[in-house]
Amino acid sequence: MDSELYGNAPTPAPFGITPPSAHYLREIAKWGKFLAIVGFVGVGIMVLVGLFAGATMGMFLPKESINSSAGMISGGFFTVFYLLFALLYFFPVLYLYRFSGKMQEALRLQDEELLTTSFSNLKSLFKFMGILTIIILGFYVLSLVFVFLGVGIGSMM
Repeated sequence: MDSELYGNAPTPAPFGITPPSAHYLREIAKWGKFLAIVGFVGVGIMVLVGLFAGATMGMFLPKESINSSAGMISGGFFTVFYLLFALLYFFPVLYLYRFSGKMQEALRLQDEELLTTSFSNLKSLFKFMGILTIIILGFYVLSLVFVFLGVGIGSMM
């Protein structure tokens, strides 16, 4: 049945990158590489902040709480939080950098395989950001559910 529907359809003609498209892709690759480099610097700063968060928290906490478990947990929490956030931020920056570098090289060498690899990294970037967005939206929904439950239970008391 499918062959009847699509049997008469013309096969799509392959298309190449036109000069205006190549110009736009070069611009995108330049800005992408710039943003990726800035992102790598940001990841590095997050790692440094994460590594020194425990010591920094110790300077600002009162002397009594430094020796307590709460003082140690708060410093350790910030360390783990910053390191996890840096790890989470690293992957989209890496995909963007790979996309940009491969795109620049593909356009310079007119290499179809590099172009495909470049677009594969762009796909991975969007897929990662889409999944991350779904996870964050899920946390928002859970937060709202807990807030409404808390308000409901609080109003019953």
